[in-house]
Amino acid sequence: MSDNSIIYAMKKQFAVLAVILIPAIFSCGQAKTIQPKTGQQTDSDTSKVAITLEAPTYVWDGTKVEKTSEEWKKQLTPMQYHVAREAGTERAFSNAFHDNHEDGIFYCVGCGMPLFDAKHKFDSGTGWPSYYQPINDKNVAFDIDYEIGYERKEVHCSRCSTHLGHVFDDAFDQPGGLRYCINSASLIFEKR
Repeated sequence: MSDNSIIYAMKKQFAVLAVILIPAIFSCGQAKTIQPKTGQQTDSDTSKVAITLEAPTYVWDGTKVEKTSEEWKKQLTPMQYHVAREAGTERAFSNAFHDNHEDGIFYCVGCGMPLFDAKHKFDSGTGWPSYYQPINDKNVAFDIDYEIGYERKEVHCSRCSTHLGHVFDDAFDQPGGLRYCINSASLIFEKR
């Protein structure tokens, strides 16, 4: 094989790799993002909501929580409502939990079900909290969305359908290779 054909093959492989990786790298932040109004907090709003948090070992039993839009608006802050109920996305690196290194459990802001353990959290460099697995597979559910022009796997709470974020298969250095890219506004954090 000549040097020119080797260089051509390498360029071709690099082009294919770039086409695959560039959308994955930037995909977490390309969905709808709400900009705070003047005078509002710029970080994600992690105000506690008036719900009971389940035990950290709780596994979803199949019972759904359903509320009207008005009930959700009374329970959640505007940012929490936008992310959890309208599938919005917070800005990268300006949300509450991307740099949280405390030990504890992350619960659903909509229903208090445990979703992620801090032991499974890692720094993906994307600016959003990232986990390589949920606390229990039954506690999260998935849909496919095409919001930004290509297929992504949306993650939501199994019990109340709160939009959490997306899951990607690009965490090659983590167990299972998955990266659950999650919005802080969809979570309540409780120290262990």
